Amino acid sequence: MEKAITSRDIEMLKGIKTPAYVVDERLLKKNLELLKSVQDRTGAKILLALKGFSMYHEFPLVGEYLAGITSSSLNEAMLGRKHMNKEVHIYAPAYRPDEIDEIGIICDHIVFNSSHQIKMFKDRVKTANPSIEIGLRVNPEYSEVATEIYNPCASNSRLGAKLDTIEEEDFEVLDGIHFHTMCEQNSDTLERTLVEVEKRFGHVMHKMKWINFGGGHHVTREDYDVDLLIGLIERIRDTYDVQVYLEPGEAIALNTGYLVTEVLDLVKNNMDLCIVDTSAACHMPDVIEMPYRPHIIGSGKPGEFEHTYRLGGLTCLAGDIIGDYSFKEPLKVGDKLIFTDMAHYTMVKNNTFNGVNLPSIAVMDDEGIEVVKTFGFEDYESRL
Repeated sequence: MEKAITSRDIEMLKGIKTPAYVVDERLLKKNLELLKSVQDRTGAKILLALKGFSMYHEFPLVGEYLAGITSSSLNEAMLGRKHMNKEVHIYAPAYRPDEIDEIGIICDHIVFNSSHQIKMFKDRVKTANPSIEIGLRVNPEYSEVATEIYNPCASNSRLGAKLDTIEEEDFEVLDGIHFHTMCEQNSDTLERTLVEVEKRFGHVMHKMKWINFGGGHHVTREDYDVDLLIGLIERIRDTYDVQVYLEPGEAIALNTGYLVTEVLDLVKNNMDLCIVDTSAACHMPDVIEMPYRPHIIGSGKPGEFEHTYRLGGLTCLAGDIIGDYSFKEPLKVGDKLIFTDMAHYTMVKNNTFNGVNLPSIAVMDDEGIEVVKTFGFEDYESRL
């Protein structure tokens, strides 16, 4: 991502009031163009998974390229219907009885997680919306996800129905089946996954109108094998005469955004420490949960350059640590640091622990930067 940014872009980013998420619409369009080319070549439909990227300011742009959105809650479905109004899909591990009728009205597809939920709600959603299509998330009992918290097929997983828990009569009411077993993976993983899906569910796939490959496809990553993906989509499409859906959350906004922060203080405790006006715990929680070390433009690994610092957030959480970074020049209070790849799984997961303010949200293009949303005390107060 650092290669794609110009010195002018860096200067623009450093001029913004911090902390701020900034989405580069030029990079977002590049991702969308690639995804649309997959749709055009295969007839597949690609959906934006709002769990990864819900910045609705960009929904009109996304809607120019993709088929719609997929949601995991009533609120997400409402957001997609209001701000994009194309196809609206939903999947949740379980649905609330007091929300199911409204979900039925709003959504075009509903994917259930168990035979029990199908029996409970299929008549209600059909009454609310006779044209709604019903699916079931299945567990093919195969996954190559190494991090347990992100593995949908881990032992005792609650996500997806195993074949021996599904009654044959349930398949009769389905329009499609959905599987989601991947996380940040290439199409060779999908190829091996489809073998297992067909082994367990191939006998019913001929009866379906659609097959949803779920998310976790890192389509817009530089080393992703797009041609293999296209071949896999075409094979399933032609073998079973189905519409294929994909619903990546990360691939849409991958490498399209930044989080700009400012150095607040520099202290020393065995090593040089830097406190910034953002927070791993509040503003990029996957840094702690995953965990991972986000890249900062112009930085290196510890010891790579002359000056190494441990960066931490401004909350009172002892573990609010972003990581260790080195710089060619010593940091100073007031310096701006730019984290890369901060569009997905940041805005959707942030929080106001300690009353820390949320970063503003901005967009960048050739013309400059526009701040589209800011936050303050009212946003913090309204949540409590």
